[in-house]
Amino acid sequence: MPKKVRELKAILLKAGFTYRPGKGSHTIWTHEQLPELPITIAGKDGDDAKIYLEKTVKQRLKKLEELQ
Repeated sequence: MPKKVRELKAILLKAGFTYRPGKGSHTIWTHEQLPELPITIAGKDGDDAKIYLEKTVKQRLKKLEELQ
């Protein structure tokens, strides 16, 4: 079962990412150690997250772990 968009946002916040609003329901998430790799999340908090979005979040968190 896919995660909800709010769950991905909570994971990113806990990992130290910050966000800024985009157009419509989009938010752009960045981390100070990965400024060249932003994540754009689209959708309302209650929506199911797309599979590609979950994979992207996992990849960024893994890359962040490698840097620390």
